[in-house]
Amino acid sequence: MKNKDNPKAVIKETTKYGKAVFAKAKIKAGEIISVFDGKYYEAKRAMLLPDVPPVRAGRHAVQFDKTKWRDGKVKGVARCLAHSCDPNCGIKNFFEIVTMRDIEKGEELTWDYAMTENSDFRMECKCGAKSCRKIIGAYSMLSPKFRKKYKGFISEWLTKKPIKKTGPMDLSKSNLVCWEK
Repeated sequence: MKNKDNPKAVIKETTKYGKAVFAKAKIKAGEIISVFDGKYYEAKRAMLLPDVPPVRAGRHAVQFDKTKWRDGKVKGVARCLAHSCDPNCGIKNFFEIVTMRDIEKGEELTWDYAMTENSDFRMECKCGAKSCRKIIGAYSMLSPKFRKKYKGFISEWLTKKPIKKTGPMDLSKSNLVCWEK
């Protein structure tokens, strides 16, 4: 995949929440859908990145260390994958979005943001899944049931050592550093 987006995945406009990603053909379990392969951001200020076009990095950077985030390409599939509390995609190798099971043509591709995030990020969840937790948040908020369900699809930085419950961020003590790959 030259641009690292699976050709079987297509971005479509929805009435539910704007852009989303759908399968335009059957996709097998374990296939890479997209990769967060944009800019890297250092420190907690990454959470303050602008959420205005065309950048919109504030909503589309994925956490891969306690103080590090990486963005997806501006027009890439990774930026448009919606959250679900019953996802069909997960994370491998810190930045790859991969299918957790076989996907049917026309099915929406989703992942759980808690598979990578462990900051104080919180927002109301409206995914509509039977297992909806009502709040999108940190990995530390996931119950053992969800952690077991997502085993093998959670960013390695979250599973290599015990994760403590997150607290409020002090954004005044760090400067944003951005670098290209």
